[in-house]
Amino acid sequence: MILVTGATGQLGSAVVRRLLERTAGADIAALARDESKAADLSARGVSVRVGDYDDTAALDLAMAGVDRVLLIAGNTPQRRVQQHQNVIDAARRAGVGLIGFASRSLRDVQASENTLMHDYFETEDRIRRSGLPHVLFRNALYLDTVPLYVGGPRVFETGIRLPADDGKVAYALRREMGEALANAMLDHQGADRTYVVAASRGYTFDDVAAALSEVSGRTVGYTRISEEEYVADAVRAGLTEHLARRYLGFCSDIRSNQLDETSSDLETLLGRTPTRLPEGLREVFGLSRSNTR
Repeated sequence: MILVTGATGQLGSAVVRRLLERTAGADIAALARDESKAADLSARGVSVRVGDYDDTAALDLAMAGVDRVLLIAGNTPQRRVQQHQNVIDAARRAGVGLIGFASRSLRDVQASENTLMHDYFETEDRIRRSGLPHVLFRNALYLDTVPLYVGGPRVFETGIRLPADDGKVAYALRREMGEALANAMLDHQGADRTYVVAASRGYTFDDVAAALSEVSGRTVGYTRISEEEYVADAVRAGLTEHLARRYLGFCSDIRSNQLDETSSDLETLLGRTPTRLPEGLREVFGLSRSNTR
């Protein structure tokens, strides 16, 4: 049995969908904070275990009968490392045979100005120290997040305005990452392994602008701006200044090519070529082929 934590979140849901394509619902367990959000999984035979990363008793119950567990990172930065430790400890107490962790791709964590990334690599270290057999997934920046960075549909009016210079990102679609992680969790044999779940090439925002132009039929440009210009633009668009400045950490990593960690692992785990940048952007922006003119 494979337990997926955070199973009703976006990545966790993608993992479970793929598991259900390859194995019976009775062989899948899902940890969810809200049982009602997992009703569709229950209907398909998945064993839903209710609990969260802070509830150690619930985590112990969730591990019952589990052979493998995939830890999806928590979304509370102030407590995330301890929450992950709680899951690791519960897996160790249960004698789980394999723990997977959905980490993040980054060339050099020590050089990153984005403090949110440090939690992932501290968790990796804790998993290694736990002695549990493990597989680590260093996931690229989701292509699905590009609309957040470029202002959503407004990009077709304003173009892309970011303080990212010529930095590259090895984007991948979240649903394809979920599929890849599920395949790896089912098929893993042998020694501990680290995968870089990313595209085989990196893309600048010039590339993103060209791809958006291609799929929309409208000319989208890319303007390199300062960090303060970005914050001002984001606040005018309705973002809080605090959140805008949080995004600056990602822009800094993009500028320094921290997120340009390319790999063939995603293609190998999928067994096919991942979705191309234009088609992926068409998907995440909800554009039909009739939008192109």
